Amino acid sequence: MVKHSLRISIIVLIMLVAAACGSKQEQAASNSTAANNTTASSSASSSTSNEASTTTSDAANTTKTVKFLDREYTVPAKTDRIVITGSMESMEDALMLGVQPLGGITVGGKFPEMFAPISNMESVGEKMQPSVETILQLKPDVILGSSKFPKDVMEKLGKMAPTFPVSHISTNWEANLRLMAELTGKQEQAEQVLTKLKDDIAAAKVKLGDKFKDKKAVVVRFRKGHMFIYPETVYLNPTLYAELGLTVPVEVKAAKAQEKISLEKFSEMNPDYIFVQFEETENKDKPNALADVQNNPIWKSLNAVKNGKVFVNAVDPLAQGGTAWSKTKFLEAAVDKLTQP
Repeated sequence: MVKHSLRISIIVLIMLVAAACGSKQEQAASNSTAANNTTASSSASSSTSNEASTTTSDAANTTKTVKFLDREYTVPAKTDRIVITGSMESMEDALMLGVQPLGGITVGGKFPEMFAPISNMESVGEKMQPSVETILQLKPDVILGSSKFPKDVMEKLGKMAPTFPVSHISTNWEANLRLMAELTGKQEQAEQVLTKLKDDIAAAKVKLGDKFKDKKAVVVRFRKGHMFIYPETVYLNPTLYAELGLTVPVEVKAAKAQEKISLEKFSEMNPDYIFVQFEETENKDKPNALADVQNNPIWKSLNAVKNGKVFVNAVDPLAQGGTAWSKTKFLEAAVDKLTQP
């Protein structure tokens, strides 16, 4: 009987020990699962964090900030697809830096001869008449508009791509050039252009010396059959007066903007040198305007005319004047013409 009771006690003890071991194994398994879940959660969180970081970084790399005339613009990191509309200044900057725009401005339905090197582009309309439909189809990265554009035009363009109001003010010519350079990765080339121009101006001053200090020179432009003069800081005038040091006529000093001048009034100026700019497309209604003036006795009485110092289209008549391209070309032409015997 005693042996039987002892056997039962041993069996019960073994069962209790087995149950305790099973409980510990279950707890260990539970703890292991929880640990694994925590690790997975931490890993997932880390992965999500890295992914968010990558996304943010990628987003930052898809755009860049460009500063132009004290305002910042957000543009795509790559701006290969450039459309120019309204700004002949930008057309000249593209020409100067060898940039091939995707679209550009035509004059009278075609690209002017001066833009032949970059004419492999789509026409997006005339200077102040952009074709919004064509620009939209070209899918530009950026649009170079004009500070002359009305607000509503700039808003329409801005909905298609970041749009810059490129300045038509000649004193902003360096900022315009640097904008084109930054958008196209040609910053070094632009600085070389600016350095060379300054060196050429210094060399020109030495070549001319003081012999032209008291000579009067004037640029006159024919538009719609009328003669116009400009202020001393506008159009091609800065090259003649600020850079080469020729005397500024009183009438030029008094001009506030592009100003129409009669032949009689012009004769009172009686300049020693006259640079005439005449473009057919700007004088469609009066194509003989220049010839009529040249045949006028008043014109023939001018010192410049009598001495053979009238230069017609010394640079392309569509040159804007206030650009690196215009300044470079006119400096060369002015020095050449002024030093002719």
